Parts: sequence; structure tokens; C-alpha cells
Amino acid sequence: MLPLMMSESAPLPLSVLELATVGTGQSTADALAATTRVAQAADRLGYTRIWVAEHHNMPAVASTNPPVLIAHLAAVTDRIRVGSGGVMLPNHAPLVVAEQFALLEALHPGRIDLGIGRAPGTDAHTAIALRRDPAALSADDFPQHLLDLLGLLGDRRVEGGLAEHFSATPAPTSAPEVVLLGSSGFSAQLAGALGLPFAFAHHFGGPNVQAAVELYRESFRPSPVLQRPWTVVTANVLAADTEDEARRLALPGQLMRLAIRTNRLRPVPSLEEAQVDPERAAAEGMPGNAVVGDPPQVADRLRELAAATGADELMLSASTHGVAERVRSLELVAAAWGLAPAVAAA
Repeated sequence: MLPLMMSESAPLPLSVLELATVGTGQSTADALAATTRVAQAADRLGYTRIWVAEHHNMPAVASTNPPVLIAHLAAVTDRIRVGSGGVMLPNHAPLVVAEQFALLEALHPGRIDLGIGRAPGTDAHTAIALRRDPAALSADDFPQHLLDLLGLLGDRRVEGGLAEHFSATPAPTSAPEVVLLGSSGFSAQLAGALGLPFAFAHHFGGPNVQAAVELYRESFRPSPVLQRPWTVVTANVLAADTEDEARRLALPGQLMRLAIRTNRLRPVPSLEEAQVDPERAAAEGMPGNAVVGDPPQVADRLRELAAATGADELMLSASTHGVAERVRSLELVAAAWGLAPAVAAA
């Protein structure tokens, strides 16, 4: 499916990254219901895809098992692509991931993305509990595990490995789109060498996006799945009717990011808690690249990000306490960007 076929007048594709965040006073069920609302809104508004992350042992994140959540979101939406942003491959055996996503693709053909990351997405103790073997936590085996996964999903370029003895499904008729995620040059080079799409985690707040995407393009070799480079750049984005309102709504997300950076994990604070939080000044003063403002401001900054990185697609993550505010942000951005609302499938 990548690259997307667009007319010259069509706007750059926009997509959504969801963490299923849990806020103060909210349950995990509340968080997952909110993610469902976000997915259905993104489907209706014309966003290209929605991805869910894999994080473990974090009080603010309910997205621990992407395949399970993807199955639910794909079943309650009509046409939007649904995928992982990403599955952290060091936590899982390649055959398990291949079987899960082959099954998802069989259930929802042409709508499943498999975003793969090489970080564990959690602390070392939790990573050991997930894999049971400390030796499995090394990233040294990641390229081979990725090749095994590609082979299991039917990539005929892969010789040897698990695919010689196993198949993800007895007779697969299609395969999920595999996208390599990263925030460093390693993943950028690997994605380029394998001819895969590359998604850079710009929403982490790091400064390396331009260097990484340039390295990806320099390393790119055409493949049966992709003839030219395709870069997805993520960003923290929150729009509201006014700039002041957007900054007020963004404060809980800033406090959550501060908690992650200082390893003092907590649920996302409510708007009322955020206003009087003792860490407010530190959170507001923390360096970052979040895009916050009214719709014209957000659209202008997203265009600047796309121009600076040469992104083929932008993926937006809205971090605040309430789901209504997240959905409203997606509505405002879609209108300002010129997305065409989708027509529901029959």
C-alpha cells in the first residue's frame, strides 16, 4: 500500500498515534474506551492510519498489547489502517508476532500495519519478566529477528532462518505492511537497507530527526514492497479553538512527559491538578518540540516540520487528560489541513 497514491492537490497524509493514556480518576477501561473514540473519529475525519504503542508497567499507559487492541479498533472502524507503533520485537519471539499479525491481516485484509521497534518499551526488570531470559534483551540479535519476521510473513528475499521451517499461516493471501520504527541512525540505516518504510519518533522530543531521515534516504535500496523511501514523522500535537486554550490543555501531557523523563511515573493529571501542580514550571520549561496552538498555527508548524524533514506522512499524538479534547484536536487539525472526511464502508 505504501507509498500512498495522492493527487498533486491532496494534502500530505496525516495519521494518529495512540497511547491509551490513563488519567487521574480514570480506569484502564476508561482509557481504552477513549482510544476507541479517537480511532472512530480518525476514521471519520480522513486520517490515514492509527497506531497503538506497546508500553509496560506504566500507570499512565493502558496500551500493553498492540495486537489485541488492534483487533478491537479494526473491528469498530471502517477504512482507516490500524497498526502498532510499535511492537517491541525484543519482547517477543518473531514467530509469535508473525502469527498474530498474519491473523489480523486475514481478519482485516489491506488494513493492518506492523510497526516494529527494537527498544523494550519498559524498564529492564519488566523486560526480563516479559522474555524470562536476560540474554534475550540484547539488541544485537534484532536484525536477524527482523529478517525472521519478514520471512515468516512471506518476504521472499529472506533466505534461511525460521521461514525455512515455519509459516505464519498455512496459505497467506496478503501480508501486513511492515514499518521500522526508530529514533536513531541504526534503525534508519536498517530500514533503508531492507527497503522498508521508516517512522521516526520525533514525538520523543529528540533533535535527531533530520539526520536520521537523511541517513534513511541515503541507505535506501528499492525492494519488492517499496520502490522509493517513505518516511513517517511523529509529533506531539494539540489544537484548540484558541492558543491559550491549547496551552492549558497541553499542560497535563507536559507533566506526563516530565514524569517519564525523571522516572517518576504517574497517571496523566487532570486539568485542575495540572494548574496547581508543583512541577508545572519545570514541565513548561522543559525543552520540547510539541506543536500546540490554534488550528492555523498548528497547520503552519506541521507544514514547517514536513518541509524540514521531507516527511511523506505525519503522525500526530495528542496528549491531554480528556478524550473530548483529543477528538476536538483531531477535528480542528483535519479541517485546517484539508483532509477529506471518509465515506463509511457499506
